[in-house]
Amino acid sequence: MATVAPPYRPSSPGFPPVDSSRRDDGSAIAVTLRHAPLAVLLRLYAPVLEIDGQGVPAYWGRVVQSVALGEHHVHVHVPCLPRSRLGAADTTVLAVPGRTVELEYRAPMLSFLRGALGVPPQRYPGAVAAVTLLLLTATLAICGCIGLFVKG
Repeated sequence: MATVAPPYRPSSPGFPPVDSSRRDDGSAIAVTLRHAPLAVLLRLYAPVLEIDGQGVPAYWGRVVQSVALGEHHVHVHVPCLPRSRLGAADTTVLAVPGRTVELEYRAPMLSFLRGALGVPPQRYPGAVAAVTLLLLTATLAICGCIGLFVKG
C-alpha cells in the first residue's frame, strides 16, 4: 500500500499556516482577550469586541469569528462604567482564504491608558508605571509601620 504525502503548501512568514479544519476556504479572525492577573475586577466586565462595527459575543479568553475575505477593522474595549471605554484599541487586518488571523488584546494596567491589540505576543500597557506605583505604595506603608514601632 502506498503512502500519500500531504499536498505541499509553501508558508509565508507574514501569514499563519493554512487552517485545515476549514473546508470552505473561508477565513476567520481569532482574538485572545487578556487582562493582568492582578486586575481581577476586570473579570466582572465582559470585553466588547467589534469587527467592522458589528458586535461579536466576547469573553476573556480566545474568541474566533468567521469573516469574509478582505480587510476588516477590529475594535476592543472594556465597558467599566456607563459611557466609559477602558483600554480601547483598534487595528485593521487582512483576511485571506483558508487562514485564521491571530490577534491578542491586552487590557491596560492603568485605567486611563489604551489597550494593546495586534499580533501576539502583546505587552500590558502601563506595566512599568503600575509596578512602580505598587512598589512606592508598599515602601511608604512599610516606612509608616516602622515609624509607628520606633516612635511607640
